[in-house]
Parts: sequence; C-alpha cells; structure tokens
Amino acid sequence: MIYFTMSTNLATLLRPKTLEEFIGQSHIISPNKALYKLIIKKEIPHMFFYGKPGTGKTTLSKIIAKNSGYDFYSFNATSLKIEELRVIFKRYTGALLKPLIFIDEVHRLSKIQQEVLLPIMENYDAIIIGASTENPFFSLTAGIRSRSFVYEFKSLTHNELDILASKAIKYLDIKIDKDALEYLIVSSGGDGRALLNLIDFGSKVDDNITKELLKELRENSMGDGVSSSQSHYDITSAMIKSIRGSDIDASLYYLGRLIDGGESVEYITRRLVILASEDIGNANPNALNLATSTMLSTSKIGYPESKIILSQCVIYLASCPKSNSSYNAINQTLDYIKNNDILDIPKHLQDSHIGYKYPHNFGGYIDQEYIDADIQFYSTNKIGYEKTLDEWQKKIKLI
Repeated sequence: MIYFTMSTNLATLLRPKTLEEFIGQSHIISPNKALYKLIIKKEIPHMFFYGKPGTGKTTLSKIIAKNSGYDFYSFNATSLKIEELRVIFKRYTGALLKPLIFIDEVHRLSKIQQEVLLPIMENYDAIIIGASTENPFFSLTAGIRSRSFVYEFKSLTHNELDILASKAIKYLDIKIDKDALEYLIVSSGGDGRALLNLIDFGSKVDDNITKELLKELRENSMGDGVSSSQSHYDITSAMIKSIRGSDIDASLYYLGRLIDGGESVEYITRRLVILASEDIGNANPNALNLATSTMLSTSKIGYPESKIILSQCVIYLASCPKSNSSYNAINQTLDYIKNNDILDIPKHLQDSHIGYKYPHNFGGYIDQEYIDADIQFYSTNKIGYEKTLDEWQKKIKLI
C-alpha cells in the first residue's frame, strides 16, 4: 500500500505569530494606532475584517487570540451550525478564560445565527471576529453592528510583498532572478498567500527561479499589476488622462499596455466606471451605463475576449463630451457638511409630513422650502446632455 503525505505549505510555515512579524495593514496595525494598543493591552472588542484574500485577516485574528490567551475556534459561515456555537459557549460558562470565535465569510451569516451571537457579544462571554472579502456592514444586523467595529484590510503594497518574498527566499534557500522577483510580486496582486504559493511551487520545480518558470505556473496577473509597481500606476494614469482628453488612439495604446501586462479586467473596468461618472457624468449619462455593462460582461467572460469589450468602452468614453460638474458638486457638498453646523430639516419634510405640499397635486411642481439655507453646490457646465437637464429644470419650475 502506498501512502501519500502532504507537506505543510509555505504560507502556513511563514505565518506571522506576533504583531511585530505581521506584514501590512499599517493603517490599523502599527504602534500608534488604537487597535494595536487595544491588542497589546488585551482589551479586545468584537471586530469584523473585510478585504481581498491574502491580506492577513485570519492571521491577525490568530495573533490576537494568542496574545490575549484566548482559545481559538475557526468556522465558516456557510457551514456553521448553531449547535456547535452553543456547545462552545456552554463549555466556557463561568470560566475565566474566554474563547475567540473566528467566522470566515461572515457576510453569509443568517439572521438566526446573528441572533445567537447577540447575547454572547453583549456579555463578552466570547470574542467574535468575522472576516469577509466583501464589506459585511449591510449584511449584519443593527444589533451586531452596534456591538462591534469594522476594519478594511487593504491589498499588500509592492514593498510589503517584497519583504514577504525575501523571507520566503531565505527560508527556502533558493535563488531568484530580478525580473522573476518583480513578476512574483506584481502578479500576486496584493495577495500575500498567492505570492507564497507561487514561489513555493516554483521552488519545487527548480531552486533557481526564473520569470519563465513563474509564468508557466501563473500566466496572468491575479490582480492590479503590470510590469512594475511604478508602471502600473503610470500606465493607468496615462489611460485615464487620455480618455479624459478625448484621444482615442492614446487611450487604446495604454489600455493595450495594461492588457498585455496581465492587468485584471476587474481593475480596468473599475477605473472606467469611475471615469464615466467623474469625467463625463451627465454630459452623457449613457457613459456610466456602458461602463457598468462592461464591468458586468467582462466579469462573466474574462480574457481574451474581454479585450474587445474593453476596447469598445474606451473608444466610447474617449468620444464622449466631458463634464466634472457632478464630481465637483458632491465634493463641495461634503466639504460644506464637514465645515458647517448640521442644518435642521424643515418640519414639512420630516416623516410627519405636516404642511408638506405634494408636487403631483400641483401639476408636478410647487415652490416650497426644501433646505433652511441659501446654498448652491451644483453648477452646470452646460455640456452635452447637461444642457437638456438645465432646460428640464427651467421648464419644471415654470409649470
């Protein structure tokens, strides 16, 4: 009989065990940050982490448990059984030691599962930490949200992945070419686990890692990356500026550079959707529709066919009239809210409706106060379809 044994993967072997070893998320985990200080003091709140895979959500949870002396229990919301939780909670009833319950895919927790957690969270009989690749805010009940904090985990930076790669190279005692190291970092798309997985299996093929070897294992980038961290931002910036400047050929060239460099369709389409609203807006509202359709269709199709859809979208956006009036309007609005007292809502607009005049009863428009201040955030640029909207505003108020 033949027995097969699986060696422990590199990501597990190099998993940080202390806060000092933890790589990334400096915006929440660094000595001057509140969460870091709470962990050091072993004053742990209920928390929910969300962000891309391989950014340290599970790792940080384990570090917190170890540092605080908690027993660590890991579950996935898709297979979590309420009875399993109750057994654990009962086991620690009256005990000085608390369990730390880690729940992955927390956005999939049912309302019933969340109700079971509520009294446990209220009394701090256990520490609850959840993780998700999606922002779980809207999937969590108000009761859960009020008893916890939500933290976003960002993709690891080029420098942070470089540090992680150096640890892996030293641990494996291998050699890696300069261009191979760059490809290893950039093609991992900010995912530390993906980086370790690629170099781990590359080292099983040869202890002298080349770019060609890595590309055989991973042909395309997993995320937001091209030939280098700098060119990634430069090429993207050049594409956006070329579309904004209505230069079709330049826009296509930089789009081609991103595609050829293995840039993910998700990253490219996110930027195009943002541009459609920020730089075109109501000068041509259909631009946002087309960019959003491009995001949806390419997510279902992928490369190589998505290059055609991306090309169509970029040509259309570059050809559109440009206006940033919506972009300016919301920025001015938020700036006003941040720097001024909050305005009272007129009584006739409040939920009681007392004194409210229903516009439909007056032919579609009636002059009444909607805000208790003389303010103007929106200023039309009178470009493209914006001129039609301006005319509508005038005609509505002449009814």
